[in-house]
Amino acid sequence: MDELKYGTKNKRGDFTPNDRLEGAPVFIWPPRPLKFLSWLPSYFLPWNVLFFAMGAVLWFYATPSKETLAALHWQWMAYILGRNALIVFVLYGALEMRLYKQRAQGNRFKFNGLFPADRKSDVFMFGSQNIDNIIRSFGTGVPIWTAYEIVMLHLWAIGWGPWATFADHPWALVILGLLVPVIHETHFFCIHWLIHQGPLYKWVHSVHHNSVNPSPWSSLSMHPVEHLLYWSDVLIHLILPSHPLLVMYHLQVTGTGAVVGHIGFDKIETGKDSAFGTHAYAHYLHHKYFEVNYSDGLMPFDRWFGTWHDGTKDGDALMQARFEKKKARLNAKAENTPN
Repeated sequence: MDELKYGTKNKRGDFTPNDRLEGAPVFIWPPRPLKFLSWLPSYFLPWNVLFFAMGAVLWFYATPSKETLAALHWQWMAYILGRNALIVFVLYGALEMRLYKQRAQGNRFKFNGLFPADRKSDVFMFGSQNIDNIIRSFGTGVPIWTAYEIVMLHLWAIGWGPWATFADHPWALVILGLLVPVIHETHFFCIHWLIHQGPLYKWVHSVHHNSVNPSPWSSLSMHPVEHLLYWSDVLIHLILPSHPLLVMYHLQVTGTGAVVGHIGFDKIETGKDSAFGTHAYAHYLHHKYFEVNYSDGLMPFDRWFGTWHDGTKDGDALMQARFEKKKARLNAKAENTPN
């Protein structure tokens, strides 16, 4: 495909989309119903439909029976761990293999024209971003994901929590299912902003930000404390009436869905003249600039707090103005601090 129909490329080979990033037209005033309706399919396609389908398949065909889940035996817990590891290995690995190992489309549509494997860095274990990311993903990421899943399934099996059935509460569960991505992004913004502060950034979140040029294996490459915070959004199902199917969907949005923002490409080519958009640009800008786009635009928090970057030169100017104000505040504080 001719990427220059959809964006521009600088001398380093970095791709920038033509279209300005826009947040979801949900929390806007005055309401714009036609724009909302035109946006609505993108709420479901392609990712959320895929994650719901994966959650449904796992729940109906790849999760032990209620009787088995009621007793904490290592056999079924190890099975869940292996199953989740396989999901990450296959999905993340397939994207990494096609886009970064085989380089099937070169660096067409790649936000950062360089490939992580082409440059070693001492911030990573063994000097390799991929090796470091894989060790962290499978060393603590997938096990902590699995621990949350085991706890939720076990509590459902023993009847601890406000669990409901689709037969008794169909509309409540459908509405909760529709809101799962909203709940996830709201939670993500809150914990993401938190771990950008002071010591939490230095000792915890900086591990993830070592991958300035992220690839799929960067998605779950985090400090264990961040893993614990990241998956804690699933605990909402112990507060609101829910069903294990929605838990499985939520875990796919949070776990498998982490790859969306770390693909590193604006589009994935599916043929000579066809491709689909990844929705990865907002989070790529966060990795590039650190203090913008704490969420991906579904919820308006970045717009409300002035940290939204829309990928344009205007976005650069707003970001720079904010940095200058922050610098001035820090300098004024330093001047007023007694020696």
